[in-house]
Amino acid sequence: MMENHFDQKVRELRGRELETNGLDILQVNVGLKCNQICTHCHLAAGPDRNELMSWETMQTVIGVARAVRPKLVDITGGAPELNVHLRAFVAALRGDGHNVQVRTNLTMLLEPGMEWIIDFYKQSSVKLVASLPCYLKQEVDSVRGEGVFEKSIAALRLLNAAGFGTESGHALDLMFNPEGDFLPPPQAQLESDYRRELQNNFGIRFNNLLTITNMPVGRFLATLRKGGNYEQYRQLLRDQFNPATLDRLMCLNQIDVGWDGLVYDCDFNLAAKMPVQVEIPGGDAEKGKKRPCHIRDFDPATYLIRRIRTAEHCFGCTAGAGSSCEGALQ
Repeated sequence: MMENHFDQKVRELRGRELETNGLDILQVNVGLKCNQICTHCHLAAGPDRNELMSWETMQTVIGVARAVRPKLVDITGGAPELNVHLRAFVAALRGDGHNVQVRTNLTMLLEPGMEWIIDFYKQSSVKLVASLPCYLKQEVDSVRGEGVFEKSIAALRLLNAAGFGTESGHALDLMFNPEGDFLPPPQAQLESDYRRELQNNFGIRFNNLLTITNMPVGRFLATLRKGGNYEQYRQLLRDQFNPATLDRLMCLNQIDVGWDGLVYDCDFNLAAKMPVQVEIPGGDAEKGKKRPCHIRDFDPATYLIRRIRTAEHCFGCTAGAGSSCEGALQ
């Protein structure tokens, strides 16, 4: 078995492995299908991916949400809009009174047949987190494909016109990923730059900017290895390990439900195919054996406090100012 250097580092500092302390965020990955192919995508999402969450699994997630009452249900993908059940899923969650957040890549909002989606998001009072890797055309197009920047700007203007980022109760946050194998700059300074450039050049407004480190899993891992940069990037993440981030890691108080219903500590563990493990019930022959946890078997009394599965990519969440789906940790 490969040595887990991250676990080793945590044990040196804390005397034990990481454990969860509750459930504030229920993240749901409704599918890996996407209309973009981004070089930094940890899930290797794209148009050729057909993995999509079924309505049956969504109904199970809705039931778990009713039982645990998380502070936020965070819907992600792929492009969540490509799951035909998204409208019914959001409506059911909002009908139960949950705070719902949807992560969008912006260009999906402009696709044929999606003319209804912005009005639906507004009427449903969901928060939007929109991925925009940079405020410069060249950088965005180099990561996401030619023409993506202009489409993203067009989508942001439509969102502003609908009240997102401009009206109370319709939050619009942007998310930044570095274009390559380096850490994000300080979040507060970058937010100021985004606000200035997007307002001055395009008249676009937003609420907050979230920075997230590129994780060495999925397509980004393949990109690193193809360019011969994996070892260098891995060492950078190790060298920039920040122990002050450990108490704020997102995996401490969330679960991620994959498109097939398997439960993970985070979306990066989903990409690394590392589901939460649960004990197999039975006699002595089964003692100590474990299997992946499925959301239909999720028991809050048993699984809310559990050991977190970690691996080399976890250094990405603890490097520098730290990184989470909600932005920098410091």
